[in-house]
Amino acid sequence: MVRRITRRTAGHGLQLPARAVSEMRSELAVVADRVVDAIIADVPGYEGALSGPMGENIRTAVQLALGGFLSLASGRRGVDPRTPAAPSVEGAYQLGRGEARSGRSTDALLAAYRIGARVSWREMSATAVRSGMPAETVASFAELVFAYIDELSAASVAGHADEVTTAGRARQRLLERLAQHLLDDDTPVETVLDAAQRAEWEPPTTLTAVLVPDSQLRPVLSAVSASTLVVPEPPARPGADRESLVLVPDAHDHRRAALLRVLGDRGALAGPARPWLEVRASYDRAVRARDLGLALDTEAHLTALVLSADAAARADLRAQVLAPLGDLRPATAEKLVETLRSWLLHQGRREDVAEALFVHPQTVRYRMGQLREVYGERLEDPDFVLALTVALG
Repeated sequence: MVRRITRRTAGHGLQLPARAVSEMRSELAVVADRVVDAIIADVPGYEGALSGPMGENIRTAVQLALGGFLSLASGRRGVDPRTPAAPSVEGAYQLGRGEARSGRSTDALLAAYRIGARVSWREMSATAVRSGMPAETVASFAELVFAYIDELSAASVAGHADEVTTAGRARQRLLERLAQHLLDDDTPVETVLDAAQRAEWEPPTTLTAVLVPDSQLRPVLSAVSASTLVVPEPPARPGADRESLVLVPDAHDHRRAALLRVLGDRGALAGPARPWLEVRASYDRAVRARDLGLALDTEAHLTALVLSADAAARADLRAQVLAPLGDLRPATAEKLVETLRSWLLHQGRREDVAEALFVHPQTVRYRMGQLREVYGERLEDPDFVLALTVALG
């Protein structure tokens, strides 16, 4: 949508003498050439860009803009000057959009306008003086020249901003669609690759799924790669409506530490780095870790994640390996389980077990004796020791 541009020249009240206007019109082609030559000489951004056919197009555009100005200055309206559809302003608006599409900022274009105003005024004022225009009229003419250039500048800035906004929104929608495809296990690889190409997104080696509180999304995004994907609607997670999901590219190996520093104490949680087409696995692990109340780095909690992978199976295993203690009093069984767990973790080092449990080493010896009476040689069986370790981990 074209933005409405305030027309400062509307109702200006100046009407140049017909003779002066006629003389200026006869020199428009020469003035346009001098304007373009000055722009090429003084604006580095246009050096070489205004040669050939493009240069001719710009010369024509400058000539038309000057002609439109003379029509305005002579009192010929033709098109309602209060609307942004007036030919010269519309042309400036489209010029700004073209600059944005070419990947250039408005700096060079605004500099070109300033130079164009200076050269045009120098040439046209000389003609005005030769035609005998009164000094008061010349002064009003100068004001109108620079007000007109300000209008063209504002129109180009608006066109540039509109194009950037429009293009940015369109690309953002493409990136969001790509992110959704990446997390959908049913999406064919060809579709994902096509979505990446459409979004002009260069696939990385890996992607890391990161859950981020909504309040921390902006500072996190400002500190990670600009190629990071934001997932607007991650796969359903009950109760997670105040949390966002981002997919960070190439945060693997030594670069993971940098990512974790960014996340710091922001309440975020990073899944593992995975080949970019397999990022759903990173997301699933991050979700499981979040559900377990784990923080920051899933790679620092692998044991807890493994032990919780099948909670029901682990509960059955625990009941199975502790069944021999079922006939003991609950308090006694609890102490023996506590001792057995510490004995496993400290690899049978009695002094370390005693220190961990805050008991005398002889107490540990006595309890382990009770456990050997119950379990017998099974405490020396690697398979049974593994089962105990997992069940009591």
